[in-house]
Amino acid sequence: MAISPELQAQILRYYHVEKWRPGTIARQLGIHRNTVRLALARCGLAPHGPPSRARKIDPYLPLILETLQAFPTLTAARLYGMVYERGYRGHADHFRHMIARHRPRPKAEAYLRLRTLPGEQAQVDWGHFGHLQIGRARRPLMAFVMVLSSSRRIFLRFFLDARMESFLAGHVEAFEAWAGVPRVLLYDNLKSAVLERRDDAIRFNPTLIAFAAHYRYEPRPVAVARGNEKGRVERSIRYIRDSFFAARRFKNLDDLNAQADAWCGGVASDRLCPGSDITVREAFTREAASLLPLPDNPFPWPAQVAVSIGKTPYARFDLNDYSVPHTHVRRTLSVLATPTEVRIVDGAQIVARHARSYDKSAQIEDPAHIRALVDEKRRAHRHSATDRLATAAPASAELFTRAAQNGHSLHTVIIGLTRLLDHYGASELQAGILEVLKLEGPAPHPNAVQLILEHRRERRRQPPRLHVSLPQHVQDKDSPVRAARLDAYDQLNKEPSDDQL
Repeated sequence: MAISPELQAQILRYYHVEKWRPGTIARQLGIHRNTVRLALARCGLAPHGPPSRARKIDPYLPLILETLQAFPTLTAARLYGMVYERGYRGHADHFRHMIARHRPRPKAEAYLRLRTLPGEQAQVDWGHFGHLQIGRARRPLMAFVMVLSSSRRIFLRFFLDARMESFLAGHVEAFEAWAGVPRVLLYDNLKSAVLERRDDAIRFNPTLIAFAAHYRYEPRPVAVARGNEKGRVERSIRYIRDSFFAARRFKNLDDLNAQADAWCGGVASDRLCPGSDITVREAFTREAASLLPLPDNPFPWPAQVAVSIGKTPYARFDLNDYSVPHTHVRRTLSVLATPTEVRIVDGAQIVARHARSYDKSAQIEDPAHIRALVDEKRRAHRHSATDRLATAAPASAELFTRAAQNGHSLHTVIIGLTRLLDHYGASELQAGILEVLKLEGPAPHPNAVQLILEHRRERRRQPPRLHVSLPQHVQDKDSPVRAARLDAYDQLNKEPSDDQL
């Protein structure tokens, strides 16, 4: 609480000279009595008046202070239970307020101001900025932030996840935006950087180690629960929330990232660099010459993720299905995913390429894959019908040849002969085709075969063949009925014998 020197002097004069009590001073000056007590306490003075009355908690304070000294985080509820068993009968809420006054406070820690050389260090972290609804999927909006420790230049890129491919993509885009690489990158103990840690024993993520070796920088994690060691990126994330993201409107992720680039190159670069009288833009211009040069070849990323293709030609990746050629079903392929593209490969061959979707349960299809599968199904159906006809009526092969020579559709011929095979049987169809092949005139056709089969039926005086498809419940009603035996009724007409009388 801020108390002006004039008010402090006035309170002390009324207290020492006029011998006013704190309540009187507060009423006359129009301030709160706690303000008066605070002003007196700063001078080490106790207010005038009768001694304070004894409190119910006073006999138990030695026990409470001793317990809190040994267990500083012990809850007030547990302390209340301990003193209640020993006779304390005060109210629990009042007891909680009294404990808050006597609980030991952690000692204030002093920090040294960290200074880094130009190009020496950058700090990296993720920031969570709510969620975006994309179709049926609710995706987290994650901000990748990298800050140069010397010039405080900020790089900001938004992603819809915090996967490893997004993490490394943020690095690459930051290095390309700055046209250089810092010598050291400070990380929090996130899984993308540190897989396991026990004090100073650290097991890094092997992918990050390979990435750092490619760009020739040192990955360095900060100590556990020591956010002050990467305070520059922590403050930058807070600055981004307040100066850039607050009340920001955007159409989609690309629009948001375009606005972020403009903000980083404009407002964020025109602010004063902390600890100096120059802007961040000027400080970065001086620091850029000290950054490590970019390697000539890009890092071989993204990493491959194995996926199993089932009966349908789709690869499941990140909640969505991506189509593949039907020739690759029942196999294991690999997915190479970037924030904008999904490639499905078989060894070194790319079999499918799609734009990445962040929806949920969506089917991303290449029309060529679907057309190829439909054509294959049609050819398979036609071939199976052809094989059936060749087995049932061998003469159909000659009919196919002559029909093709005269320009008839083989697909129509196959369908027509298959229907006749179902209606008339194999032997009749073979005989009908042979009669048609003997005829002179127009090219043979299933209609001609059907006329021959009808003439053969009429010569045998057989009824017409009707193909009727009845539903199953009607077919069940037409099941044969077993006739009852009637020989028992014949016994009724016989006269009874002498033994039966």
